Amino acid sequence: MAPTKAGARRKDNLKEYRRKRDFARTPEPSGDSAPPQGEARRFVVQRHRARRLHYDFRLEVDGVLASWAVPKGPTLDPKARRAAFHVEDHPIEYIDFEGIIPSGEYGGGDVIVWDAGTWRPAEDVDDAGRALAGGELHLDMYGEKLRGRFVLVRTGKDGDRERWLLLHKKDEFAEGGWDPEDHPRSVLSGRTNDEVKADPDRMWRSDQPAARAAVPLKATADPAGDAALRELEGMRAAGGVWHVFGRDLKVTNLDKVLFPGDPPVTKRELLAYTARIAPTVLPYVRRRALNMHRYPNGAGTKGFWHKELPHHAPDWLPRWDNPDADPGETRTYLVVDEPAALVWAANFGALEWHAWTSMVDHPDRPTWALIDLDPGERTSWEDLLTLARLHRTALEHVGVVARPKVTGRRGIQIWVPVARGPDFAATRAWVEKLSRTVGAVVPDLVSWKWEVKEREGRARLDYTQNAVNKTLVTPYSPRPAPGAPVSAPVDWDELDDPGLRPDAFTIRSVVDRVAERGDLFRDLLDHPQKLPRLD
Repeated sequence: MAPTKAGARRKDNLKEYRRKRDFARTPEPSGDSAPPQGEARRFVVQRHRARRLHYDFRLEVDGVLASWAVPKGPTLDPKARRAAFHVEDHPIEYIDFEGIIPSGEYGGGDVIVWDAGTWRPAEDVDDAGRALAGGELHLDMYGEKLRGRFVLVRTGKDGDRERWLLLHKKDEFAEGGWDPEDHPRSVLSGRTNDEVKADPDRMWRSDQPAARAAVPLKATADPAGDAALRELEGMRAAGGVWHVFGRDLKVTNLDKVLFPGDPPVTKRELLAYTARIAPTVLPYVRRRALNMHRYPNGAGTKGFWHKELPHHAPDWLPRWDNPDADPGETRTYLVVDEPAALVWAANFGALEWHAWTSMVDHPDRPTWALIDLDPGERTSWEDLLTLARLHRTALEHVGVVARPKVTGRRGIQIWVPVARGPDFAATRAWVEKLSRTVGAVVPDLVSWKWEVKEREGRARLDYTQNAVNKTLVTPYSPRPAPGAPVSAPVDWDELDDPGLRPDAFTIRSVVDRVAERGDLFRDLLDHPQKLPRLD
């Protein structure tokens, strides 16, 4: 079938959009599918936080989304003249995109559907595309926020970029002083940009057909309810190409035993768990270098640390080159900016995931302070709970938000979210002072000696993990032990539960726990805080 005139124009209009984007990495639609026919013209306004906050004003015209960046956003105020900068046309599939564009990509940032609806050219406009080419379009908008007659007028050029004005006519919908920032929520989800950034529901994969472009970003407790998990379950033992989170991942040796147990845990089960939990883990690893603790032959063998991203890794994997690496040190790290990257790490034999406590844009400025309760040979579980409860009391006393997690082995860790600013020396000194105060209450339980043999079997309150490239195991990471235990967040009140154990949660149980109770670390993401002075 020969392409329609609109289809040919649509393909040509998307050249600039395609040129600026790497569709192997960016979760945006590519515009490969044809727009629906016979529907009213649609529009969308997306509130977009990239390098700078702006509003993307998009009109459906000739099968694409004609687009302008409006720094101050559209308004109903007829006295306001909003600067608008014409940008490349976007594919029609982009009309309901709400989520995250990866950092480092064109337009990287978070996006919400701030307004949406339909529009019509003014009565005297015969061809909207021709009117825009001529530099002026009068249109009526029927959105949830934007209503009434608007005008787009081209005013000149800044280099290759066209300057336009967007204004509202004085009609029944006009409202003086109307500010889009007073209406910050998405008309699609009811959420703000901050809420979408912290917990995105989906990604778009531009390198997939339109029918598969929407990639859900939520863990599921029911494997039968997820096509990717059904595909994995049906694969032969030798493996194959697995379509997961919009990526094609080569998986092998699916029935290899990785964790002893009754029954043992296979690589297939580990990959299924990783796919189910990856959306929950993502906020704790995004924009952070990942240190992988690999056990390619299973938890019953000796593991090793693998930090350098191998040369054979797929090109789509997000990565970071450490500019401060000395000769012989790790230079290129995996950065888990999308769920498929964590699945790749598990397939690569990483049974443990350790993300840096700082982000790649400021590796010397941590956003977590870590309290590691490391039991000694003589430390009972009840002793360790006593130390954790004392830290709970101390943190409550100084008004600091924090949360414990069991390690999946013998210990307990406490994570403290920190507003970026202090360096590692400052967070390390703060944790040391807090823990020494706690240790002074129960001196018989704690040793401050560095060497294990000098601690006489007592616990260590390890503040030294607060250093660049020092890590504690990521929330929900498996641990290399029988039964595949998981390092799982717990409520403070669970420290008083006599049934709590450090290895109580496994890859077979923790997804159901998250589905039932939610992510118990989730509130920490909303509480970056300045650490108070400890007198």
